[in-house]
Amino acid sequence: MPLFVPFNQQCGNWRLYKCTCFLVLAVFFTPFSRVSANIEMAGVKEQRTCIKFCFKLNKTGAETHRMLKEAFGEQALNQARTFEWFKHFKDGWESVEDDKHSGRPSTCTTLEMIAKVHEVILEDRRQTIHNVCNRVGLSYGSCQRILVDELNMRGIAAKFVPCLLNNDQRDHRVQVCTELQEAVRHDPNFQSRVITGDESWVYDYDPETKQQSTQWKTPSSPRLKKARQVRSNIKSMQIIFLDIRGIVHKEFVPPGQTVNGKFYCEVLRRLRKNVRRKRPEMWKNGNWLLHHDNAPAHTSLVVREFLTKNNVTTVPHPAYSPDLAPCDFYMFPKMKLRLKGRRFASTERGPSRIATDTKHANSGRLQ
Repeated sequence: MPLFVPFNQQCGNWRLYKCTCFLVLAVFFTPFSRVSANIEMAGVKEQRTCIKFCFKLNKTGAETHRMLKEAFGEQALNQARTFEWFKHFKDGWESVEDDKHSGRPSTCTTLEMIAKVHEVILEDRRQTIHNVCNRVGLSYGSCQRILVDELNMRGIAAKFVPCLLNNDQRDHRVQVCTELQEAVRHDPNFQSRVITGDESWVYDYDPETKQQSTQWKTPSSPRLKKARQVRSNIKSMQIIFLDIRGIVHKEFVPPGQTVNGKFYCEVLRRLRKNVRRKRPEMWKNGNWLLHHDNAPAHTSLVVREFLTKNNVTTVPHPAYSPDLAPCDFYMFPKMKLRLKGRRFASTERGPSRIATDTKHANSGRLQ
């Protein structure tokens, strides 16, 4: 039986005949459409396919347009477009795609213009796209497209670092890191023998971070507001020494006292007493290592004489390398984060309690 038969042979119901025709079109020629009470087919190509199908069924252009309007409603092609594509298929076209057009030749993405934009950017990498547009005579969008798509460039802000190292400092950093890797490779217990320490300011009040003030809310509840606050002027310097098992020694610098070489020697004497009391096996073996940064008080002559006299071996530390100091990248940030947004009766009470809790920290974290 043919797919479609003349109307007088199918049935006497013209509406039923039209619904049957469009249902067959939707099922066989529009695989991505949905069949429902109102048949919807998105896109122009599907309608062109329907026009081609109606042409194959010897329908006229007017009949085809009327059927498209009933099937697609407001999304149907207008009469001019329907007749145009009906004529294309009548002339022998088989594809429902548009002809490729060469279009207007591009005047902004030529090799000469790309090279000119690149040359202008190399003169000053901090200039804005507006400045480049004024110099090369292109629109903002064209300059942005050349920079992003053609030159593969992005505007990235500079990264802040503690200090820009010179060649000697970079070589020394590589040398120290290589030596530490070799020490860990040959001695698996090397890290457990290191006691590291540093000083840091602790404030009586430090405002909490934006992340700490985050609260869960519903769409109807009001948003939390808080006033801008600053650090308190009351502060105290704390000195902490720790190893992978926790805190070995901690103390606060007396108010008005400067951490110089003489004072730091007294701190090291108290550290040795705590190592003898808290780490007796390390004291007995005499194989513990001291690590601190290159602060003037740490590298002074009196401190070096004290360490040599007491046979204390130090771990080398490259200049301007806080990422190699556990106190800088782990201990102090963790401790101060818990102190933010809290007030204490004295600057020693809160940090001392936090430091005591940190004594039981996981050794794997400190490694």
